[in-house]
Amino acid sequence: MRKSLLTAFWGLFFGFSINTGSNACTNFIITKGATKDGSVMITYSADSHVLYGELYYWPARNWPAGSMVDIYEWDTGKFLGRIPQVTHTYSVVGNMNQHQLVIGETTFGGRSELIDTTGLIDYGSLIYLTLQRAKNAREAIYTFATLLDQYGYTSSGESFSIGDANEAWIMELIGRGPGKKGAVWVARRIPDGYISGHANHPRITTFPLADGKKSITSKDLKKIFDPEVETVYAYDVIDLARSYGWYKGADKDFSFSDAYAPIDFGAARFCEARVWSGFNKVNSEMVKYLDYAMGENLTNRMPLWIKPDKKLELKDVMNIMRDYYQDTPMDMSKDPGAGPYGCTVRWRPMEWEVDGVTYFNERAISTQQTGFSFISQSRSYLPDPIGGILWFGVDDTFYTVYSPMYCGITKVPESYAVGNGDMMTFSDNAAFWVFNQVSNFMYTRTSQMIDDLKAKQKELEERYMEETKKVDTEAADLYKNDPVAAVNMLTEYSVFSGNSTVREWKELYKFLFTKYMDGNVKIKQPVPQGYSRVNPKVSQPGYPEEWLRFVVKSTGDRFKVKQ
Repeated sequence: MRKSLLTAFWGLFFGFSINTGSNACTNFIITKGATKDGSVMITYSADSHVLYGELYYWPARNWPAGSMVDIYEWDTGKFLGRIPQVTHTYSVVGNMNQHQLVIGETTFGGRSELIDTTGLIDYGSLIYLTLQRAKNAREAIYTFATLLDQYGYTSSGESFSIGDANEAWIMELIGRGPGKKGAVWVARRIPDGYISGHANHPRITTFPLADGKKSITSKDLKKIFDPEVETVYAYDVIDLARSYGWYKGADKDFSFSDAYAPIDFGAARFCEARVWSGFNKVNSEMVKYLDYAMGENLTNRMPLWIKPDKKLELKDVMNIMRDYYQDTPMDMSKDPGAGPYGCTVRWRPMEWEVDGVTYFNERAISTQQTGFSFISQSRSYLPDPIGGILWFGVDDTFYTVYSPMYCGITKVPESYAVGNGDMMTFSDNAAFWVFNQVSNFMYTRTSQMIDDLKAKQKELEERYMEETKKVDTEAADLYKNDPVAAVNMLTEYSVFSGNSTVREWKELYKFLFTKYMDGNVKIKQPVPQGYSRVNPKVSQPGYPEEWLRFVVKSTGDRFKVKQ
């Protein structure tokens, strides 16, 4: 069987996923006080050149006593071992469960000495096991810590976004070393009204030490359910760094990020710059940290969280996820590497060498190797099945369409379902392949075609935003007397929306290919009476003047017309 079919098989029998994971992702965390509608939002772009974009689904299930879960590493599909199953698991759609709990991640790697190859839990299984076992963010952190202490952690350093309908947290962890179970970690609640983010580099520096009230250690882990607690950390997170010689100062000055993944040029320019650019879209004071984002001043660290200039709407958060450094000195469409038509991406590798000198390409939030991405909304003022929406998309975030998937649904659209194609198996009705057809064509002449794509993208997303308002109201009324009927309604709407997105995107591809084939721009003309057909109006816009000047500068008189 293909790997995608194996995924479905193990998902049905063990409530777990095998997949090829992501190791270069971007997350933003938006608290309810920072959003116009009072929802907690988590964003996640799962970026990997071998990650197939599909929407995972596990139904809620009761398990017989003695049931076990087979654990497979998310990145490789390698079998890691078996652990006991709990008596009941919650349903999960993508990275959101039926109780509106959402978890995202970015890998920061960090100190390689701390990887424990004997551990049974990798970061992917940690996420999806927890989504099936925890109801809210605090339960998720508790589940993370207990799973790792019991069964060991086998991945490198990770940052996690954890949100529910009321609050949002950032948690960063790394292993304790070979043969040592568990992990050292710090979890902090994002203050209401603020936003945070992470992109492959740990963001938590110093943190309040345990006072038994607002800050506690893992020795008092059960106290995490006290709403006053805002910081929790592994009891040995500082001691472990001291034992390796990575920290020698006072406890109060300890920085998780500096001890376990010291900042360097690459971490700033390729990772932290993405967080800065997202922050910069919603906070006018972020320009003061531009030199840090560009890797020029590594001491000018950004804060862990910032307050946006105004409360954010869903479309604002979508705009953050579609960033390629527009209107900044790192704008990827403005240098010669963008070609004549302002391409927004760069082919890998990220670093390249000419005449013994190493150069690099920018790494933006929007990137070609995104498998899937989402923007979640968790809303405390609606029943759980209705309150949670996972706005889900595949492929490059700048070119995708986010379709609404309610967290209470009982199946997913066929076009996004596991098993409908894979990374080496093309399927003409799979969202991943349909969106890649459009984006890869767009990359060739972005500036000429982008208005057509953006118009369709806006049409679909604005339609869904208006529709979900009505669905929310109708489903909430129905839920009062018939919860099952309400869930069926949400499922029908989510499935229809996802499949509709893919159908309309297939039509967009036909339109774009017909209009822009062979470097032309063709406009269909009306057929006059008495004619069987009429040729389209054809223009040949050629190359922008700025690009032609670049060609002349590079080639001299080679192409000059001789008089």
